[in-house]
Amino acid sequence: MKVNVEIDCTPEEARRFLGLPDLRPMQDAVMAKLQQQMVDAVTVLSPETLLKTWMPLAPQTPEQMRDAMTAMFRMFTPGGGAGSGRPGQG
Repeated sequence: MKVNVEIDCTPEEARRFLGLPDLRPMQDAVMAKLQQQMVDAVTVLSPETLLKTWMPLAPQTPEQMRDAMTAMFRMFTPGGGAGSGRPGQG
């Protein structure tokens, strides 16, 4: 003999019928905490923060970048070595 029983109820109704505990408040709290940790991790991993962490001596302002690039070009320009005020002299 084969008997089929169909019960049409929501998961919430089945949980209450079987006497299982309601874990929704705990799940909501855990998910809120997880979401906050993920948001904090995203700000830590932003490109700007990563560059500042990885290269603390890199130029931070446009003027510092300009000065660094000028010094680099002087280094690689013939006659523009260290201590030379103008290219071609030295």
